[in-house]
Amino acid sequence: MVEIDNTDPHFAKQVQKLHQLTVYSRWLIVGLLWLTVAPLALWNLREEITLWRQYFTWMAVKYGLYYHPLSTLGLAFCIGMTVAVLIWQSRNILLGLPQYELQRLEKQVWRIREQGPSHPLWKWICQ
Repeated sequence: MVEIDNTDPHFAKQVQKLHQLTVYSRWLIVGLLWLTVAPLALWNLREEITLWRQYFTWMAVKYGLYYHPLSTLGLAFCIGMTVAVLIWQSRNILLGLPQYELQRLEKQVWRIREQGPSHPLWKWICQ
């Protein structure tokens, strides 16, 4: 087990930077999903969407999604990832970081510091 030195005044700031980088990367992934997967799924549903705009019923939506499983899976994945990141970030804002997650971030900062400038996250975390 790695012994973590919390006496360094910059250590807490570096842990906070790593957490911010984690938040930004999760939202970047969600954004990329909405820019790549969602348009493909919606393009595959374009005929059903035209039908929904003319005669909207929930059964039309149900059958449109049922007969296009890949589009349904793509949209569900985008929505699921968005909701998961929203819940994760809301929990962190309202309740603070859980102890296990804080320890994981501290260990990761420690490893980044040990590896030095050759680590890909060095310039974002330690400088």
